Amino acid sequence: MALLGQASGGFTESNSALRILHVGIRNTVTQLTADAFTQTNPPVVTAVVTTASGFSSQIFGVLSGSVAFTRPDADTATANGVIGGPTDVADGAQGNQRPLGIFINTANGQAFTNQPGIASNRGPYVSAQGTYGNKLYETKVLTAGGALAAGATISYVIGNELAASVNGYLTGYLDTASTDLHDDVHVSGPAKAANAYWTIGILTIAPDSASDELVYDQRI
Repeated sequence: MALLGQASGGFTESNSALRILHVGIRNTVTQLTADAFTQTNPPVVTAVVTTASGFSSQIFGVLSGSVAFTRPDADTATANGVIGGPTDVADGAQGNQRPLGIFINTANGQAFTNQPGIASNRGPYVSAQGTYGNKLYETKVLTAGGALAAGATISYVIGNELAASVNGYLTGYLDTASTDLHDDVHVSGPAKAANAYWTIGILTIAPDSASDELVYDQRI
């Protein structure tokens, strides 16, 4: 179902995948990693690609609507206070890549516009609750090993928990027998058990023929 009310088409024609309905905190405390401007999309699993309307493989850097992670592995000299997208599990230093919230804008901005991310080295993200519509999410299972085969369609139902996929996009496929979940692969330390994930949001409106976005109450 679509949200109630009327709109001029402004939000459906926006360059941002994230639509703020009720904002939590717009956070700009930390700076972006260098690869936040250069990563390919999708950044990790490339054999299966989402068909969500907020995704583009033609854009480099973290995308609007993707998950912002702490990145202590970015550079041993300057990694304190930096965030970015996820790295490949083979890189070997992802233990403290923790999800913080959702990026509001694409890091590189849009062509022929002022590019505040590049100018400021900041990537605003929303944290601490709020309600959002998001057009960037996984539509297919990324990896084998779980109940569904790689490439199978993910079904979203209201009440679903949403977590970060290994690509840093929201997903409702939470089968920890697969390696689809970023948190399943990277979580370490006493805060989380093995094969756990961090809940980023609770789905309240699932995408359908009337609306192509996830609407959710954020929990991180």
